[in-house]
Amino acid sequence: MLKWAIISAIIAVVAGALGFGAVAGTAAAIAQFLFFLFLVLFVVFLISAIFVGKKVKSALTPDSTKRP
Repeated sequence: MLKWAIISAIIAVVAGALGFGAVAGTAAAIAQFLFFLFLVLFVVFLISAIFVGKKVKSALTPDSTKRP
């Protein structure tokens, strides 16, 4: 997703340099939307990985009260 945001940003810069204002504006808006979507998903997955990682780690550590 971040790759598509970077590609859209490059298209916006090239289109703006060549004088295509509408195309540059649209590509810049798409790049901005994709970047913020990537950022939100990154934060959500990071937070969920932290909480799930703690649960998995606690589930895998041997408990001293349990005897086979």
